[in-house]
Amino acid sequence: MTENKSTNPLTDVTFSSLDLHPKIHTGLEGAQFTHCTPIQALTLPPALKGNDVAGQAQTGTGKTAAFLLVIFNQLLKQVSDGDGHSPRSLIVAPTRELAIQIHRDALLLGAATGLKTGLAYGGVDYEKQRKTIQDGVDILVGTPGRLIDYLKQKVYSLRFIEVVVLDEADRMFDLGFIDDIRFLLRRMPEPAVRQSLLFSATLSHRVMELAYEHMNSPESLKVEAESVTADHVVQKVFYPANNEKLPLLIGLMRNFGEYHSMVFTNTRAAADRVGRTLNANGIAAAVISGRVRQEQRQKLLKRFHDGDIPVLVATDVAARGLHIPDVTHVFNFDLPQDAPDYVHRIGRTARLGAKGDAISFACEDYAFHLPEIEEYIGYSIETESAGAELMPEIITPPPPKRDKQHRHTGKRNVSRRNNARNGGRR
Repeated sequence: MTENKSTNPLTDVTFSSLDLHPKIHTGLEGAQFTHCTPIQALTLPPALKGNDVAGQAQTGTGKTAAFLLVIFNQLLKQVSDGDGHSPRSLIVAPTRELAIQIHRDALLLGAATGLKTGLAYGGVDYEKQRKTIQDGVDILVGTPGRLIDYLKQKVYSLRFIEVVVLDEADRMFDLGFIDDIRFLLRRMPEPAVRQSLLFSATLSHRVMELAYEHMNSPESLKVEAESVTADHVVQKVFYPANNEKLPLLIGLMRNFGEYHSMVFTNTRAAADRVGRTLNANGIAAAVISGRVRQEQRQKLLKRFHDGDIPVLVATDVAARGLHIPDVTHVFNFDLPQDAPDYVHRIGRTARLGAKGDAISFACEDYAFHLPEIEEYIGYSIETESAGAELMPEIITPPPPKRDKQHRHTGKRNVSRRNNARNGGRR
C-alpha cells in the first residue's frame, strides 16, 4: 500500500502537468481547479494509465473529482464498442444525496466533454430518469436499488462498461448494499477488461476483500493525515443535561452571530424538535431526514447551499458526500453512536483547507459514546463549560399534530425496510 502524509489541502502537482484530454482542461479551468489535492495527486497518475485503484482519504478532499477525471479521459480517448445507448461508465453511491452531488460535479467538470450523464436514485422522477437512461447516456450515476430496478427492466445494459466506480464503499456495507453491488459487478465485463476504481473513507478488511474479488490487481493508495479528522476543525465538547441542550444550542448560535451551521441529531424526532425550536426562537432553520420527501430535501439543501437558510438540522442522511461551501459550525446535538460518523459529520466544515468549528453535546443519553469517539480520533476533545449567558430562556413550541396516516406503524416499518433497498432511503 502506498501512503502519502499531508496536511496541505493542495499539492504542487498541477492538473496541467497530467495527461488529460484538452476538453477536460477546459472544464477544470471553468471550475478554477489548478492544483491537485493529495488524494488526486496520488491516484490520478496510476488511474490515468488504466490501473485499478482503491483510494482512501478523509472526507472533503476531492475524491469525486479524482474519479470523474479518470472517467472523462478514458471515454474521450477511446472509441466505444457499445450499442450507443448503454452507459460506458457506472458510478455507484450509497445515498441519494451523494449521487446527486456526484452528478452535479460531473456536469460542472465535464461541461466541455460532450459526454452525457444520467442519474438514477429512488424517491422521485421515476419515468423521467427512465427515459433519460433509455435515450442513452455515457456515464450513469446512481444508488443500488434504482440502478438494479432499471437494469432488470432492460432499460440499459452493463455489457459495455469501461470504467466502474464504487464511492464510499465502507458505507455500502453499513447500509447493507453489498449484495446489490456484487449483482451489478457480475453483469459487467470481466475485471481484466474494464477499469475499476474504489474510493472510501476507510480501506477496511471487508472493503479490500471486495476490491480483490472484483478488481484487477488494485493499487491501494492512502492519504495518511496526521489525524483522522480534518486539520482545521476546532473541536469542543459541552456536558449539558438533556433539558439544557436546546437553550445551549440557541445560546451558542446567538453568541456566534454570523453562522452557516449544520446541526446533527440521531433521530428524526429530535431533528424535528430542534428545527421547530430554533425557528420559534428566531433562528431560521430547515430540517432534512428520512421523513422529508426527496424533492423537498433537494430544495432545502439548495437553499442552505445558497445561504438562504442559515441553519440545517439533519440526521446522518447528510453526514456524507455533500459538499456545501462555507459551513462555519457543525453541532453534534446528539453524539453519534458510531465513532466514524463523528468524523463524517464534522467533515461538513473545514473542507479543502478552510477553517471551522465542531461543537458536541455529551448529554445524559449519549455521553458514553465519547470515549469511543476519542479513541477513534486518537486524542481527547477539549472540554468547555457553559455559563449563564449561554443558557437563555427560550420559547418552547407546541408539539406537532400527529398525522393520521402515520398511525399504522406496522405498515410504515415494512415500507421503510423495502425502501431502504431502493435507492439508499434512510
